[in-house]
Amino acid sequence: MRKSGQIAAKTLKRALEAVKVGVTELEVDEVAKREIYKLGGDLSYKTVPGYKYATCITVNEQVVHGIPTSRKFVDGDIVSIDLAVMYKGWHTDCAWSMLVRGKGKGERGKSEKTKFLKVGEEALWLGIDQAVEGNKVGDISAAIGGKIEGSGYSVVRSLVGHGVGRSLHEDPQIPGAGVAGTGPVLTNGNTLAIEVIYAKGAKEVVLDSDNWTFKTADNSLAGLFEMSVIVDKEAQVLTDWRKV
Repeated sequence: MRKSGQIAAKTLKRALEAVKVGVTELEVDEVAKREIYKLGGDLSYKTVPGYKYATCITVNEQVVHGIPTSRKFVDGDIVSIDLAVMYKGWHTDCAWSMLVRGKGKGERGKSEKTKFLKVGEEALWLGIDQAVEGNKVGDISAAIGGKIEGSGYSVVRSLVGHGVGRSLHEDPQIPGAGVAGTGPVLTNGNTLAIEVIYAKGAKEVVLDSDNWTFKTADNSLAGLFEMSVIVDKEAQVLTDWRKV
């Protein structure tokens, strides 16, 4: 799991660096694919029937499960990259949202988007802080939801974090909102993919015409932050791309 997470972190960093005005989603996906293979990993998403890409890439009102396309990024886009790595049968999962900055105007709009993304990132770390032995899943959920909804945004209720390990998606489900002190107990060695999936507007999402991509029902902006962690006396983050 640690090696898998290290590969995922390095890949996410390279993918985020590749996002620039004029670059396509498919080009970023290719960067991620090459990096995973170069580092000795494999594509976790190959285990999802019908999916052939290294990443899911979503833009603006898209929430999760976006299929990489030939769409080019433009100044002011919010871009979320979600990727998972398999190493010797062990999976890790991570995601991050960023603002594309070019030479366009509209700094006020960018400032609002920056604030929106900062809240999501802070919610992720607050949730991770609760991933310690003896706590419950609800402690993670309450920390995330309190930050997001206390800031005036909405947690997407129908999409959740999850356990991760021998499979990409395992129990328990980890909602982004909930009640502290409820749910399954976290034990030492549990491996979790903690996710912050949220919207600037309403919490409802709809499935796009490609039958993969979820987007906000009201076309408001969405954000996505995710890290894989090991539950311990203090959560051990496996996929922190900022530290590789």
